[in-house]
Amino acid sequence: MKKSKFYAYQIGGVKGVVNSWPECQSIVSGKQGAKYKSFEDEQDARKWLDSGADYSVKHVNREKGIYFDAGTGGGNGTEINVTDENGESLLKGRFPEEIMNDKGHYALPGKTNNFGELMACKYALQIALEKNEKKIFGDSKLVLDYWSKGFIKKDLPQDTIDLAGQVKRLRYDFETKGGVISHISGGKNPADLGFHKG
Repeated sequence: MKKSKFYAYQIGGVKGVVNSWPECQSIVSGKQGAKYKSFEDEQDARKWLDSGADYSVKHVNREKGIYFDAGTGGGNGTEINVTDENGESLLKGRFPEEIMNDKGHYALPGKTNNFGELMACKYALQIALEKNEKKIFGDSKLVLDYWSKGFIKKDLPQDTIDLAGQVKRLRYDFETKGGVISHISGGKNPADLGFHKG
């Protein structure tokens, strides 16, 4: 049986929690400044709304490690986030300010969410290797199970194929040194940027 999910949304002063992606999508679609995020627990969804629907709200009781995500939840195109288990950004200070948005996320205008997930995985691997961190968590099965292992369709854009090659080499280096990359659900990912359909 499929686990139920809860989708919190906020558009200006209007906010709420629904229990299906299509319902949430119909509410937030095309709305400037809409914020939304999926959760596995309704109480967590309501806490997020009570915090002001702040994507940087820290999560507690997460396994120590590096977490990554990409999303379009901010309404300004794809952006990526790499954090520690407490939701603290590990990207701040690594890039020129002009490519970071006002939330401290790396902005990738014109790129797909999947490209963003792959880019976030790249930075998570680089940071893990620098810090000798042995655990990385992400919520994209496509990136974790295929693209980061070099399994990618040759008809995709060349920049995506090239990036997958870089990530495959980093992942090999990371795993050779004892590192482990694991899947985590979007609702439990402290790096979460709010783009989860199911």
